[in-house]
Amino acid sequence: MDSSKKLRLFLTLMVPSTMLAASILALALYLILDAIFCFAENARMPLLIPLLALGSSVIIGSVLSAVVSRTALRPLTDLIQATAAVAAGNFSVRIDARRTGGLYGDFVRSFNKMVEELGNVELFHTDFINTFSHELKTPMVSLRGYAQFLKRGDLTEQERRSALDAIIREMDRLTQMAASVLLLCKYENTQILAGQKPYALDEQIRQCIGRLQESWMKKDIVLLGDLEAVEYFGNEDVMDHVWLNLLSNAIKFSPQGGEISVSLHRRHGYIVAAIRDQGPGMEEATAQRVFDQFFKGDSSHSTEGNGLGLSIAKRILDLCGGEIRLQTAPGAGSTFTVLLPENERGALPAVPAASGAENPRR
Repeated sequence: MDSSKKLRLFLTLMVPSTMLAASILALALYLILDAIFCFAENARMPLLIPLLALGSSVIIGSVLSAVVSRTALRPLTDLIQATAAVAAGNFSVRIDARRTGGLYGDFVRSFNKMVEELGNVELFHTDFINTFSHELKTPMVSLRGYAQFLKRGDLTEQERRSALDAIIREMDRLTQMAASVLLLCKYENTQILAGQKPYALDEQIRQCIGRLQESWMKKDIVLLGDLEAVEYFGNEDVMDHVWLNLLSNAIKFSPQGGEISVSLHRRHGYIVAAIRDQGPGMEEATAQRVFDQFFKGDSSHSTEGNGLGLSIAKRILDLCGGEIRLQTAPGAGSTFTVLLPENERGALPAVPAASGAENPRR
């Protein structure tokens, strides 16, 4: 029996139980007094018996009700007060679960968990707004500086062109940031992906590699592919964001003349796609935050990207019932592994833990 049914049963039985207990105690009191004062020998006492029983029942019932209300319903009072505090915006309030057990234990634990999640959401929203404001302010300051620079009358044609190119780059950065934020908000407020259908996942990855051909050929990167023919049930347009982001990151952080390997296989009821690069790799602290919004671990690449790509990719995979893992180490490159359910129900089967330094699903 769950806690809500137990609570309803307790409240239903509390009143008649209290009345029964009061009646029994009143009868016991009468018997004691009868033994002392011999009520049966007094002709007037039978008339007082109902009044005595009523009075004693009221007094004893009131005392019992007060005790029961103070002890049994105290956790409920604490819960009401704590709920009022949360409604007023206080997400730090907690109810001591050690003092509460039985009927209210599950309610208190659920309440504390709910308040903790609400506090995390509030902190996330505040951090998101602050970070977004900072990220938006940086290109705006740059644009203002270049605009003031162009107002000078002693600039050469080359200086003017350089300033205009810089303005165009900053505008592109703002446009990309706005598009990424809108895309992230869209998926954050989505619970079910529509438009899912079977399609060739290996062919989709090949097409994404082809769309980025100019980028990896410019750096003389060697691309190694091991793609098994896999049919996947999902939204092809949405999954494009995942593959393009992971491939773009691998290209961006790969050295000149480096190597990127892309693999796709079926394994025990799930689909595994891995993208490995020969980049600088990451420290453990960086790897733990790599899926956080606006996080850019390498300050030397602070002007590239906006720190939202991996957040969007992870959210998409969450909606697909999938998972993304990172295996990396300083100087050893990075491997992003995507796991997708092979069936149409979107349920990922149990996956054995991979060896090595890995960032599990968070």
